[in-house]
Amino acid sequence: MKENLILEACVETMEEAILAQQKGADRIELCGDLSQDGLTPSHELAEWCIQHLAIPVMVMIRPRGGNFVYTEEEILLMQNEIQYFKNTGAAGLVFGLLTPDNKIDVHNTQRLLNLAFPMQVTFHKAIDSTTNLLSSLELLNKMKGITRVLTSGGMDTAWNGRNVLKQMNELAEKHISIIAAGKVTPENFREIAHFTGVRELHGKNIV
Repeated sequence: MKENLILEACVETMEEAILAQQKGADRIELCGDLSQDGLTPSHELAEWCIQHLAIPVMVMIRPRGGNFVYTEEEILLMQNEIQYFKNTGAAGLVFGLLTPDNKIDVHNTQRLLNLAFPMQVTFHKAIDSTTNLLSSLELLNKMKGITRVLTSGGMDTAWNGRNVLKQMNELAEKHISIIAAGKVTPENFREIAHFTGVRELHGKNIV
């Protein structure tokens, strides 16, 4: 029993997507090249998943590996990808942008949010690279268009970040959902959810 939890499987191939659905995932995050922590997937793979899966497909928008500080050229590329996947029928998008001093890039994040609207948007683990996760979450909570924030509480695993995840989940007047990520498995997701209070969990091997 999942106790009304939402399990999001991170996948990078058609086979992984099919298997995740068969094993009970509620949603998938579709990425390319997870060796670089997930990039924008190919259009062909995304279209197939959107057309053939019965569960929602969240598509990663990330033009390269490395940090989350993007040039104007890269942001324009991200805008083009957002428009493409919006037209393709994806349930939502996953992206995150930071400033050179590791704070939320509010201006450019809002640019992409405005283009993505009314799609669901997850601000991804870029938040874990910021200097203060709670203040970063407060900023994101004030922005129009963010549905969820994916985070391991700034630690290497969701369990190790559980105290911060709990604080993030209890943020006053929060209207966006926290997705716990970082080595979340069938063996530990209930314990993580129980400790932190989060109802959504994410992982490559979550189902």
